[in-house]
Amino acid sequence: KMHIEKILQLPYVDVKAIAAANFTVSVDAVNSSGGIAVPALLEALGVKNIHKIYCEPDGHFAHNPEPLPEHLADLSSLVVKTKSHLGISVDPDVDRLALVCEDGEMFGEEYTLVAVADCVLSHHKGGNTVSNLSSTRALRDVTEKMGGKYSASAVGEVNVVKMMKETKAVIGGEGNGGVILPELHYGRDALVGIAIFLSHLAKFGKPVSMLRKSYPNYFISKNKIELTPEINVDKVLESVKTKYQKQPVNTVDGVKIEFDKEWVHLRKSNTEPIIRIYSESESLATADTLAKKIISDIKEIIKQ
Repeated sequence: KMHIEKILQLPYVDVKAIAAANFTVSVDAVNSSGGIAVPALLEALGVKNIHKIYCEPDGHFAHNPEPLPEHLADLSSLVVKTKSHLGISVDPDVDRLALVCEDGEMFGEEYTLVAVADCVLSHHKGGNTVSNLSSTRALRDVTEKMGGKYSASAVGEVNVVKMMKETKAVIGGEGNGGVILPELHYGRDALVGIAIFLSHLAKFGKPVSMLRKSYPNYFISKNKIELTPEINVDKVLESVKTKYQKQPVNTVDGVKIEFDKEWVHLRKSNTEPIIRIYSESESLATADTLAKKIISDIKEIIKQ
């Protein structure tokens, strides 16, 4: 209750605007603590029409608790059936937030932070933002459009927070739906994400799907290449870096290579002989193509 009261006092949260918008919202809390917290927040924000699914906090997850599209079919159906303006899904400890558009389509967990940051930056023109190296470029685009500076940290909440403190970022987080607002606390928090998103949506005055279309459209492809134990992964990554030395390369956490409209990020696993390959482009097909190109490069390097 105290946490919700603090959220309501934030300058980005407009309870009157949310109440006046008369939103209908569907919630999937995967039978975790979010089953109590999310509806309580929505009621405090003046949302009268709430449809709940899997909101019994008994700890028996009704589906895989990761808020990914393949696990949220029931929420999507509920949104369409109840003519909800928005669907909300949180993970068991309520630090990741995934949203569903009014048509049942995913807003995209990468875009939770983008939309929330858009709202916060409208209050802090020129404010800085941070996300990790594997998160969408859309946050950088939105930040720079508002006159701020975007920074990318190594993957992991602790690394994001460290860089946020260093750059005095007004908002940050991770592309898995994790929103970090320093004014409240330095930790991912789905509740503050919901409150700011609804305020933003109320002022936007159009459906969620239209809000999503207002942001740069990127697609992330996630792949991995399995290697045999005797291969020196660090040497492989070093060779990839050398091959693309004419491009901007970041080696804070693995190797990230930036291209004009796309990027690829290679990270080695600390527990098994694999390289994870994240790529982002303006279509899923081109993101896949970029990943395949890098995998082919790695295979060539190993042969040498």
